[in-house]
Amino acid sequence: MRNHKLAKSISDVSWTSLVSKLQYKASWYGKEVIRISRWFPSSQICSECGHKDGKKPLHVRVWTCPVCHAHHDRDVNAARNILAEGLRIRALTPGS
Repeated sequence: MRNHKLAKSISDVSWTSLVSKLQYKASWYGKEVIRISRWFPSSQICSECGHKDGKKPLHVRVWTCPVCHAHHDRDVNAARNILAEGLRIRALTPGS
């Protein structure tokens, strides 16, 4: 879209709608949605050893941890880190 402010508003509404629907469905099936920080560095942390390797440009799709030498696909590694962070937050939440 040419109007960047309008595009951002539409994007925000779409994201809010997705989260709302996800929470509704999770509740329907007796599950819970755990939100992690938007700024959690999921693609920067080695999911094997926890080493934080730092920011990488988006064109870097695979990388090897300099500490444990695990080879990571950026998206799979981020998904593993997001899961681990969600489980960590859930364990800290009273009544979980």
